[in-house]
Amino acid sequence: METIEHKTITANGINIHFAEKGQGPLVLFLHGFPELWYSWRHRILFMAAHGYRAVAPDLRGYGDTTGAPLDDATKFTTLHVVGDIIALLDAIAPDEKQVFLVAHDWGALIAWHLCLYRPDRIKAHVSLSFHFNPRNPIIKPVDMFRRLFGDDHYICRFQEPGDIEAEFAQIGVREVVKKILTYRHPGALYFPKGKGFESFPDVPVLPSWLSEEDVDYYTSKFEKNGFTGGINYYRALNLNWELTAPWTEAQVKVPTKFVVGGLDLVYNIPGAKEYIHGGGFKKYVPLLDEVVVMEGVAHFINQEKPDEINQHILDFFKKF
Repeated sequence: METIEHKTITANGINIHFAEKGQGPLVLFLHGFPELWYSWRHRILFMAAHGYRAVAPDLRGYGDTTGAPLDDATKFTTLHVVGDIIALLDAIAPDEKQVFLVAHDWGALIAWHLCLYRPDRIKAHVSLSFHFNPRNPIIKPVDMFRRLFGDDHYICRFQEPGDIEAEFAQIGVREVVKKILTYRHPGALYFPKGKGFESFPDVPVLPSWLSEEDVDYYTSKFEKNGFTGGINYYRALNLNWELTAPWTEAQVKVPTKFVVGGLDLVYNIPGAKEYIHGGGFKKYVPLLDEVVVMEGVAHFINQEKPDEINQHILDFFKKF
């Protein structure tokens, strides 16, 4: 880990921190919630050892990336974050017209939009856990989740500024990080108001893939900056819906491999499996090369199964 370099540049009006190692074709890694560049630590070392330049930024509002207004969720749309990424690539790889892309969770949602907005910049894409969802012109996403799961669903609970942050503060940052990263239930995720994590199983012993040192790192960063930056991505969901009206029915035309855990809560959303395996996914991502379902694996697949994910990424990118 000590061989990974850390740098910060000013781009798109914010200060973007990123970790990198290696030389060769650039592989860009985009993290999810509540994660950081650190969730790619296994990928960075592996890809660098196999002849690639691995780059993993802290996304807007996370970790050591600073300058975005945390009190304004309207500055956390996919257009803002994709703008950050393009500006980062222009600054650190000005001669590289296309890069490889790997992303997970919220990073995957950003990656799908990066591929949608700027397919010319992406050579090939590995998406983990979060499949591409075409824009539904009839209903906004938060309204859809509220209709499906009710007001206690985590996406609905995340909408009111300061509300979930206050609850997380009472629980404690370390406990929040541990509970979310080790959550393995394939059903919908709920945060009943005032009840904290009572519906989550206790974590007396961390799983083998998540050490106390790992939890320490995440905790230190979220204690310093809070969770608002990451939660703002959820608060911008309906605004994304409004802004992306021109892309209704648009296809993602980037070669893609999709890997998901069988216990992933996103994979188990009603209708998701039918869409992924029944032709809908391929319709909107016509260059979809392969769908891999890893049975017995939950949402944080890139950390739970690092060796297998490394190989899936390398095998796919070697085709290009």
